[in-house]
Amino acid sequence: MDEEVIPILHVADAEVAAAWYQRLGFVKEWEHRFEPGLPAFVEVVRGRVRLFLSEHSGDARPDTLVYLRVRDVDAVAAEFSATVGEAPWAREVELRDPDGNRLRIGTPAR
Repeated sequence: MDEEVIPILHVADAEVAAAWYQRLGFVKEWEHRFEPGLPAFVEVVRGRVRLFLSEHSGDARPDTLVYLRVRDVDAVAAEFSATVGEAPWAREVELRDPDGNRLRIGTPAR
């Protein structure tokens, strides 16, 4: 097993959030609820990148910022009709998911 860090993002509705992340190329891997009707905890995956989406209060703070490196930031920007900015280290776009979590997405300059 490789060691890794998996950010946890708070979401109000895991199904809505997973559908939004699908637009970024993520696929829902699994969902857990302790019992039907209780909050969901979901994993979404894009290649080797994983995120946990949690409806549980206290699992994550609102307005979290996650940086995601991708091969083609222009494709991501086009999917969301967003403008790509230039930074010395990368071409980047910043998006907000339906719950206000921020994703800064970039393709490295070199």
